[in-house]
Amino acid sequence: MDKLQAMHTFVRVVEAGSFSAVAKEQGSTQSAISKQVAALERELGAKLLARTTRSLALTDEGARYFETARRLVAEIAEAEAVLGTGRQALKGTLRVAASVGFGRLRLMPVVQSFLAANPDVQIDMRLSDGFIDLVERGIDVAVRIGELPDSSFVARRVGHSVREVLAHRRYLRGLPKGMKPPAHPLDLAEHNCIVYTGTGMRRSWHFVAGVGANEPVGTEHKVPVSGTLQTDSSEVVRAAILGGMGVCYTPTWLFEEEIARGDVVKLLPDWSILSPIHLVSPQERRHSAKVQAFMDHVTSAFAAT
Repeated sequence: MDKLQAMHTFVRVVEAGSFSAVAKEQGSTQSAISKQVAALERELGAKLLARTTRSLALTDEGARYFETARRLVAEIAEAEAVLGTGRQALKGTLRVAASVGFGRLRLMPVVQSFLAANPDVQIDMRLSDGFIDLVERGIDVAVRIGELPDSSFVARRVGHSVREVLAHRRYLRGLPKGMKPPAHPLDLAEHNCIVYTGTGMRRSWHFVAGVGANEPVGTEHKVPVSGTLQTDSSEVVRAAILGGMGVCYTPTWLFEEEIARGDVVKLLPDWSILSPIHLVSPQERRHSAKVQAFMDHVTSAFAAT
């Protein structure tokens, strides 16, 4: 038995919550993964997992072993990356998570340049507009937009995201006679709002007056919104806006090229909101040379834009 491989497999089974998920990850079978863990249990003389037909749970011995094993697996992976000269080589797989739109439009160019500079690294990108449990999915670095709740994760602020009310010129040209583009957040009640359900603003949009607004700076409004389309996908929001279906309160980076061309219009520019962009990583990944190098690369790339 390859004890280190079995230890790594056990750690990933606990993080992922199933044998099948790890089998898919390793290009193996559920039976082979189960046998690796069983062999490790025999070697240790302890039951690590309590198995049922529907779930897995750590035993008391397994919980104690898991914390140590997870740390050792991470440390050994880093140790194996040390070159004979004493320099740490960047090699192996880095799991990176982000939302679909941000990953495709903003992160992919940075990933491309990072891989070009580090040819021995492979990046496994996990894009989802839903919540991703970093520990369960074995994520090394994730991009999170918005204020971060208190957590044990290591976080680094790398920029900000601007959220504004946007619409395509096709939508504005098709407005009924006598109806005008919104000049104030409260005017949105008259418009077909494309509602993104992936944030806490699914029923109302929160606005704060900035310099140039027609109310004192700092004035806040929570505006109830509705329309013919709601979605939890940033890609659907993008398609709906480009199709002239309505207006949406959305990050401007989702439409940078279209805004620059004048196809997509900012409707309430003095009522925009800035949200911080953070890179977050589980505590056990904080000493990883790959994680630190990737964070540094992203920080530098975003600072240059």
